[in-house]
Amino acid sequence: MELITLLGLAIAVSMDAFAVSICKGLAIGKVNIKKYLLAGLWFGGFQALMPIIGYFLGGAFIEQISSFDHWVASGLLAIIGANMVRESLSIKKEEDMDDSMDFKTMFMLAVATSIDALAVGISLSFLNVNIWTSVLCIGVTTFAFSVGGMKIGSLFGNKHKNKAEFVGGAILILLGVKIVLEHTGVLVL
Repeated sequence: MELITLLGLAIAVSMDAFAVSICKGLAIGKVNIKKYLLAGLWFGGFQALMPIIGYFLGGAFIEQISSFDHWVASGLLAIIGANMVRESLSIKKEEDMDDSMDFKTMFMLAVATSIDALAVGISLSFLNVNIWTSVLCIGVTTFAFSVGGMKIGSLFGNKHKNKAEFVGGAILILLGVKIVLEHTGVLVL
């Protein structure tokens, strides 16, 4: 996987954590360095862990589905992306985000925002990628977006949350299309 594609994937899967970090920053108000690092480590750590789990789960089935693995990979990315776009466009009451950053709260948020990364890991198992480079990029990118989201939230609030989720979903859909185009020979990079 080329670097620009990997970076696009990392940015896309970090959008949920970014949006939640904005809300956390808004709820906390004045954020200190410990809370920035805590959010970055929770979200970045789980965004890196989940693709590893998905990669090895997907790898267990690679021989059975190798003839259509590109369709599975692109389909999973497209479904995740479409769901993110749908959620960004829905009119919903903003959740009341509390300022708690205790273990239980952060664990639940980290798991909830990284479920899509599990499916991305399954997709990566069907592609010719170095999983360790991929998860490092995803984890570091999510860490940075989470810290940035906390800062933005503490300064501006959550008025851009839906836009971030929409962009992340659109990127995942485009990556799914790219996989199919490359596999069918329409796009050669």
